[in-house]
Amino acid sequence: MSLSGEEQRAQMSLSGEEQRAQMSLSGEEQSAPAGLAYADIPGAPRVSRGRAVLIVIAALAVAGAVLGALWAFLAPGVHGVVALTRSGERVHAYLGGESDHFFTSAFMFVGLLVVLGVVAAVAVWQWTPHRGPVLAAALAAGCALATAVGAGVGTALAYWRFGSLDIAAAPVTPEHRVHYVVQAASVFFGHTSLQIAGTILFPAAMAAMAYALIAVSTARDDLGAWPPVQTPTYPVIPPAVSTPGA
Repeated sequence: MSLSGEEQRAQMSLSGEEQRAQMSLSGEEQSAPAGLAYADIPGAPRVSRGRAVLIVIAALAVAGAVLGALWAFLAPGVHGVVALTRSGERVHAYLGGESDHFFTSAFMFVGLLVVLGVVAAVAVWQWTPHRGPVLAAALAAGCALATAVGAGVGTALAYWRFGSLDIAAAPVTPEHRVHYVVQAASVFFGHTSLQIAGTILFPAAMAAMAYALIAVSTARDDLGAWPPVQTPTYPVIPPAVSTPGA
C-alpha cells in the first residue's frame, strides 16, 4: 500500500512537472511572435521608420551642400568701385545695375532649394511603406536643414572665390583715386532675422505643400503605407420593390 501510494505521488508530481513544462513551452511559443524584429514581420519594410527619418534628413543635408557649392559658382559677382574724394574720404558705389545681382543671386539660391524640395517630396512619396506625417515632417525638417547647410557652404565658397570687400584697404591714392572691386553676392535677401528665417523655411514649406498635394490625391486612407488599414466593406442592400396592388 505504501509503495502504491508513493508511486501515485510520483506520478502526480511528474504529471505536474510535465504540465508546467508544457505551459512554459506554450508561453514561449506565444511570446515568440511578439519578439520578432521589425523587419522579420511578414510584409514589413526592412528599414524602420526612425531610420527612414534619419536617411531623409541626411540625404537632404548632403544635397543642400551640393546645391550651395553649385550656387557659389553660378552666382554672378557684384562689380563696384572704391573712390577717393578730394576731401580724402573713401566712397563705395556699384557700377550700373550691378546691385541687382544681390536680388538675383538670392532668388537663384531659393529657387534651387525649392526645386530640391519638390523633387524630394516626390522621391520621399515613392517610399511607400513609410508614407505619412512622420516622413512629411522629416521632409520639411530636412529641407530647412538643406537650406541652412547650402547657405553656409555657398557663402564660404563665394568668399573663397571673390574674397571680402575691405573699403579701408582699397589701394586708392591721390594719384590713383579709383579702384574697381568685385564683391560676392548674398544667399539671403537681407540681413534681418526675419528675412533669414523666411529664406530657410520657404523651401521647406514648398516641399511640405507638394507632399500634401500628392497625399490628398490618394484614394486610400492609409496612403498605401505599412501597416495597411483594412477598409471595412458593407453589404449592398437592394431597395425594396413593392408589387402593384400590394
